[in-house]
Amino acid sequence: MKAAFAAALTLAVASPALAASFPDPAQDEPPASAPGKETAVFAGGCFWGIQAVFERVKGVTHVTAGYSGGNAETAHYEMVSTGATGHAESAQVVFDPSKISYGQLLKVFFSVAHDPTELNYQGPDMGTQYRSAIFYVSPEQQKAAEAYIDQLNKAKVFDDPIVTQVAPLNAFYPAEDYHQDYLVHHPHQPYIVINDLPKIADLKRVWPDLYVEYQPGS
Repeated sequence: MKAAFAAALTLAVASPALAASFPDPAQDEPPASAPGKETAVFAGGCFWGIQAVFERVKGVTHVTAGYSGGNAETAHYEMVSTGATGHAESAQVVFDPSKISYGQLLKVFFSVAHDPTELNYQGPDMGTQYRSAIFYVSPEQQKAAEAYIDQLNKAKVFDDPIVTQVAPLNAFYPAEDYHQDYLVHHPHQPYIVINDLPKIADLKRVWPDLYVEYQPGS
């Protein structure tokens, strides 16, 4: 992703569907009756931005940047960056289903966290490691993700078809420490300013009811 920094200076990531009318998932679970802990894994470009967005969603208790789709031996940044490992830069999202549903997380993912119509790239970042993907941890998550993609495509929310991969989560491998909370530690880095801070601004503007300020340690 940093190799494409020069291109990032002229290409800002912009979601094509930033409107309050962005639909809620037709298939979603009601809020849980008691606090709990569930996990979701999303990939959509550089994990810096995906982590930063979900850390600011209500009901999310912890987000970890990492790798999904490949094996443990290749879950290292230098290897993943070759695009030949099968991994995608991902974010593991731990959330309380009594405060936010998986469907609402899907809505954030598709509307402001990335552009789901870009195949094997995201903004200035090129390669399969930047693909749009949902790694489901249960049959219920698989059904919800596939149904929402079908709903968004049929409603023509985006000008182009959604190319998001929906695949089972075999394993999630946390990324190196220097990648964790990268936006928090480097808020003025030009890549962050151009590509990721606008996503947080969009989350706050488009979904104010879902937005919370970042809490260190989340």
